[in-house]
Amino acid sequence: MKQSRWREKSWKFWREWAKPLLTILLITGAFRSAIADWNDVPTGSMKPTILEGDRIFVNKLAYDLKIPFTTVHLTSWGHPKRGDIIVFFSPTDGVRLVKRVVGLPGDQIELHDNQVLVNGKQATYRPLDEQISNQIRAEERLSHRFAAEEIEQGSHPVMSTPQLSALRSFPPLTVPPDSYFVMGDNRDNSKDSRYIGCIPRGTIVGRAKAVVLSVDPGNHYFPRWGRFFSALP
Repeated sequence: MKQSRWREKSWKFWREWAKPLLTILLITGAFRSAIADWNDVPTGSMKPTILEGDRIFVNKLAYDLKIPFTTVHLTSWGHPKRGDIIVFFSPTDGVRLVKRVVGLPGDQIELHDNQVLVNGKQATYRPLDEQISNQIRAEERLSHRFAAEEIEQGSHPVMSTPQLSALRSFPPLTVPPDSYFVMGDNRDNSKDSRYIGCIPRGTIVGRAKAVVLSVDPGNHYFPRWGRFFSALP
């Protein structure tokens, strides 16, 4: 009798609570795995574009459709373009990273004193809009240099830190087929293709499109209201 009641209660718990909860978790997980997700940014490798404490929206359907919970591609309808900010798994340790695409398959990339050359043509550097650089703390801005880097038709912010030791020059290299050369906008403090090599197409998770919300770790995690729902350049 007691065993029968225990089975009845267990079945009721499964039917009314556990099964619906599990279904919701599976649907939510599948959605985040294959369609859209967010990515917390704990480091400053993409400053001044993305700051520590930003949570960015990742469009996982930007280039292709994958089987949920895997990196297996079902079909593709596009490829990363130069200037896209992509989320991918590092080919060295599998950590999920956020960087900007600088070189496409077949491109020749070189770097001379932090100035990018693509297929022999040097990028153009102009003064950066102060509205962007001013989002970094005033005392921190003093140690950095800011610019708007223009490669072909696209323009995006970059930042350098002269006092840091960094790889600021390298000879021409050709991006392999089905791979991409990526760099952080924070050029002197970014673990990117200069150190981990080119990024295979199959490791790309999606494209970062916007900052969903942002908190300031250096100010008691106070919200940066002005960065909420802001598009990424």
